[in-house]
Amino acid sequence: MKTIEAIQEEIVEEFSLFEDWMQRYEHMIDLGKSLPLIKEEFKTDNYIIKGCQSKVWVHAALEDNKLNFTADSDAIITKGIIAILIRVFSAQHPKDILSANTDFIDQIGLKEHLSPTRANGLVSMIKQIKMYAVAFQTQLN
Repeated sequence: MKTIEAIQEEIVEEFSLFEDWMQRYEHMIDLGKSLPLIKEEFKTDNYIIKGCQSKVWVHAALEDNKLNFTADSDAIITKGIIAILIRVFSAQHPKDILSANTDFIDQIGLKEHLSPTRANGLVSMIKQIKMYAVAFQTQLN
């Protein structure tokens, strides 16, 4: 299993291959298309992320002491953003998610190329993933 840091490094390397932000947006859209879809039963208000301009649903399940996330969004860029986050944090132990930094987002320049509302949504997505980690970490203790 790859560490969160190793996955983040891969993402930074991937994004460095693109010369401009149009290519990076296209890459994010492609990542969103490859996102394993959340089951319809989890596309409810209970799983929606508050603070996002778009609708974003995230579900977490604990399997073998690791969190696995599924998600969806009604906006293609937002779907790409959550796909990146799920790639980083899925199949990881809750304590590792809680201690992980998200500097890779600044390294790829994502936050500075998002509208203020999308940047707020990104922060809300990270908060929700970490909240899931808190909840499941408590169960493990």
